[in-house]
Amino acid sequence: MLALALIAAMVTQPTPEERAAMEARANPEVIRQATLHPLFEDNYMCSEHWAGQLMFPGDALGQDCMITGGIEERGYASPYRTDGATNEDWYGWGRPVLAPLSGTVRRIMVNDVVNVPGELGTPPANAVMIAGEDGVNLIVAHLGEILVAEGDMVDAGQQIGTVGNNGFGRAPHIQIGAWDEESALQIRWDLKAIAALYEEPSE
Repeated sequence: MLALALIAAMVTQPTPEERAAMEARANPEVIRQATLHPLFEDNYMCSEHWAGQLMFPGDALGQDCMITGGIEERGYASPYRTDGATNEDWYGWGRPVLAPLSGTVRRIMVNDVVNVPGELGTPPANAVMIAGEDGVNLIVAHLGEILVAEGDMVDAGQQIGTVGNNGFGRAPHIQIGAWDEESALQIRWDLKAIAALYEEPSE
C-alpha cells in the first residue's frame, strides 16, 4: 500500500519497478493540492521539496517548517534567539504541533535520539501518519513528544505532539508530506484557519 511505502523504504531498497512507480507518483504531470490546517499556533515558515527532488510518500512535494520569532526585538524573523547552537535556543523547540487534517492515526514511528543542531541524525524520525477522512494521507515528522496513539481519531487543529529534532534532520522543525492513492500532493495552508488562530490566541 502506498501509505506504508515510506516506512518500508527505511528498511529495504525498492525494486526497479517500485522505484519507477514511486517516481511517477512523486513527480506527476499535473500537481494537485491539499489544503491543510496550519501546523502551529505560532508564526512559521516552510521550505518546499520541488517536484522530483524526493520520491517517497511523505517526502515528495513535502515541506520543512520552522517556527520563527524575534521580529519585535530585531525587526526581522529568525528561527532561533541567539546562535542556534542548542535546541532550546530555537523558537520552535517543544512548541505544540497541530493536526493538519481530521482523520485516523495509522502509524507512529519512534526515535528517542535527540539531535544536536547542525549535526545530521539518522532515520527514522519521530512521526505520526494520519489517514484523512477525505482520502488524503499525510505524515508529520521530527516530533518531540507524541500525544496520540495508533487508531486514535484526531480533529484538524488538535495538538498531536511537540516540535523536536530527531531522525534525518539538523534542527528543530517539522516535516510534512501529503499524498493520496494517485500521487503526492502540493501543500497549501488554510489561510482562514490561520486567521482564526490569530483571532483566538492560546493562553
